[in-house]
Amino acid sequence: MAAIVSIISYILLCITLLGSSHATPTSTYNVIAFGAKPDGKFDSTGSFIKAWQSACTSPNPATIYVPKGRYLLNAINFRGPCKNQITVLIAGTLVAPQDYWALGNSGFWILFNHLDNLVVSGGYLDAKGAGFWDCRRYGKSCPVGARSMTFNSVNNLVVSGITSINSQHSHLVINTCNNVLIKNVRAIAPAKSPNTDGIHVERSNGVIITGCTLQTGDDCISIADATFNLFISHIKCGPGHGSSGIKISRVTYNNIKGTSATPEAITFDCSPSYPCEGIKLQDINLTYNNETATSTCKNIGGTSNGTLVPETCL
Repeated sequence: MAAIVSIISYILLCITLLGSSHATPTSTYNVIAFGAKPDGKFDSTGSFIKAWQSACTSPNPATIYVPKGRYLLNAINFRGPCKNQITVLIAGTLVAPQDYWALGNSGFWILFNHLDNLVVSGGYLDAKGAGFWDCRRYGKSCPVGARSMTFNSVNNLVVSGITSINSQHSHLVINTCNNVLIKNVRAIAPAKSPNTDGIHVERSNGVIITGCTLQTGDDCISIADATFNLFISHIKCGPGHGSSGIKISRVTYNNIKGTSATPEAITFDCSPSYPCEGIKLQDINLTYNNETATSTCKNIGGTSNGTLVPETCL
């Protein structure tokens, strides 16, 4: 019951964030006014930083608006703390440099860092990862690769309506965050693109992921250590590896449909020293080449109900 109350609290908090701009006067900062150009060629990184600095110091809740068009961005760090809530509303497409080395050794492309009360909504992220994948595929000396959008130490976060295309590494990363709602996000990359996890969550508490379509080359959702109160529902994933995790506890997988890149669609390979506990599977439908897939469970405890394809191993 406590877990359910916590999840409801997170949802109410996120609804408050989404609706708070209607209760308080807001300041809007259009990146065009700060010199950004929507031609996909001009480096708009500095213009976005100037817009961010103005929004971050605003005494009122602030909105950074990115109009339609294509905006070339190099690695960019939206750093806090800020004075008030910030909404980043993207109507256009953010485009990475064609040369994968421009981002590859930074580890990130778009980073939101040390913030409270942040909403990021809409738009496309085009990371142009194909060159980096080729480098990895043919064994050349390659950079580490950039994660497309990373949230580091952000509390009270809503991410909605974003479509991420062809990330070098993971599409969306939640790291050391609290009270997070991710909804209606799409991640798209070819089946053979390496390490292109759709959503990666680590060291975070109170994360809801719902209504997302994750058509990427690696894990749909990867879960690393020290992640608590994670709720996942209404996910369409494939052709990647599905969802994977390290030391999972009290996690519900609900209404997940899609295809698997391997015959084994569901794998819980938990540590014998720290087994997975409190796992709940409900209404899962994953296939392999239009045939029934399999599932494997090691060192896991939990329950299952509803329609389960493949047959549950719990």
